Amino acid sequence: MRRPIIRALARPLVLAAVAAAIPLASAAPAAADSVVVGGFPVDVSDSPWTVALSSRDRFGGTRAGQFCVGVAVGRTTVLTAAHCLSEEVMGAPPHQVRDFTVITGRTDLVSGRGHEIRVRDSWVNPAYDDVSNAGDFAVLSLAQPLPASSVIRMARAGDPAYVPGTPALVYGWGDVTGAGDYPRSLRAARVHVLPDTLCKQAYPGGGDGRYQAASMVCAGEREGGRDACQGDSGGPLVAQGKLIGLVSWGTGCGRAGSPGVYTRVSEVVRSLGWRAVGRERHAEG
Repeated sequence: MRRPIIRALARPLVLAAVAAAIPLASAAPAAADSVVVGGFPVDVSDSPWTVALSSRDRFGGTRAGQFCVGVAVGRTTVLTAAHCLSEEVMGAPPHQVRDFTVITGRTDLVSGRGHEIRVRDSWVNPAYDDVSNAGDFAVLSLAQPLPASSVIRMARAGDPAYVPGTPALVYGWGDVTGAGDYPRSLRAARVHVLPDTLCKQAYPGGGDGRYQAASMVCAGEREGGRDACQGDSGGPLVAQGKLIGLVSWGTGCGRAGSPGVYTRVSEVVRSLGWRAVGRERHAEG
């Protein structure tokens, strides 16, 4: 999930851009059996819109080159985190990464299930601020269409799914303990939408980042223990059957008092106005 690889504490949650994971001194280890920190295994058929971003040339073949997560919001359109497509992460601009693909329909990354689809084009939010992490979203256009059943609806402003206390699920293949332990299979964690006031208190600015309620949404558990983590960046936060957030940033993984911060999807909907994401009809709730 969060934390830019270039920052010491609050950083985007992207997998380290080398084959061996960079130790995260700031990460608080969770229980040994926790996954997506505090989560559980799921089959991708339960969330067919969840896709893995992959480049074996850049990240090696151990986990099929997975380094971030994306969400299918149209048959040829995937949302992910802007920081996932930075040159620091990918080693080059996305259009120059010859084996940049999304992996769909695959629970276990090293299985032969599902499909690997080439990314035909990418668009990074030009308003993305890599210091505050505001506007942390990007759009991928796929070379082949996904089944309509693999597309999730997106929540708009005022959707009741954003009400604090609403149960939600976050999905990904990221670190399961906060200590560089990456699984092969998809995981999910049960969290709750949290009040903006809680995240403003947790991230008032400075070294731990600044929470901006207009473009971010806060989720996790007040006592910690369930959270997204490194390698989950760009993944879906789903509530009431709709996409409400994209894994973005935070401090540590599953820490009490340091909830996860997600890009607010209703703001993505408003910002794009459906013009920048392609010509197909998108799933807007």
